[in-house]
Amino acid sequence: MKKTASALVLALAFSGSAMAADIVDTAVSAGSFNTLVAAVKAAGLVETLKGPGPFTVFAPTDEAFAKIPKAQLDALLADKKQLTAVLTYHVVAGKVMAKDVKAGPVKTVEGASAKITTDGGARIDNARIVKTDIAASNGVIHVIDTVILPPAPKMGMSSSSKSYVAADFYRNPIGGMQLHTGG
Repeated sequence: MKKTASALVLALAFSGSAMAADIVDTAVSAGSFNTLVAAVKAAGLVETLKGPGPFTVFAPTDEAFAKIPKAQLDALLADKKQLTAVLTYHVVAGKVMAKDVKAGPVKTVEGASAKITTDGGARIDNARIVKTDIAASNGVIHVIDTVILPPAPKMGMSSSSKSYVAADFYRNPIGGMQLHTGG
């Protein structure tokens, strides 16, 4: 009986500590968000996403990032301002669980609104939400299959823009990435 009680206490303690991981640590431990974690580090957003939140993160998998040609991804990772805009477009303030998601615009931390649709499966802009409600101590992660982009004006695009990455993303959508014009 003592062994069973000890094992139960140990199991509960372990599961409690696993649930206490923040958004960043949860993404790292999942093993399928390596590119996202590298991008968060490159943008200097680690401390923010380890903060109290709460945050809802629509997290693209490594496969979602693999849809972006390497040269474009490398250029994006090297441009902190645009990388920050793209990453914060994947984050919503507050903890929004799948049961609470409603179709329509949702304001992102980046400032623009992304569009949630539920007909034919849940989507945010053009990305399918493939897994929901991965709990973290400071929010929740929903897994998406495509990197989504904020509207061009939020990325500082103009006719004189010299940004290869953003300009090329908007001229030549890749891997299902498209300019979001609604909001």
